[in-house]
Amino acid sequence: MFIAIARPAVEPQGPDAVAVPGSPAMVELPPRALHARLLENAALRRRRGLERRRSNRADDADYWLHAAPAAVRKASALREEKSFAPLP
Repeated sequence: MFIAIARPAVEPQGPDAVAVPGSPAMVELPPRALHARLLENAALRRRRGLERRRSNRADDADYWLHAAPAAVRKASALREEKSFAPLP
């Protein structure tokens, strides 16, 4: 039995980290936006950890509460690496 391999109707063009037809291209964020996203991630991880603790899921809570400081460390390292200009 012969099966023909058909090419997809949509081909990715340019740098696409996901390389799936139709997926949005990944854009590189400016340092301030990346810093804000890292801090938001830290807050979400902490909130998730507290939520798991209230649900008596100690293992999950410990994981998320220990993951939050890692995001804060990444944000502070980014701030040291890229000197931010003062806000106007």
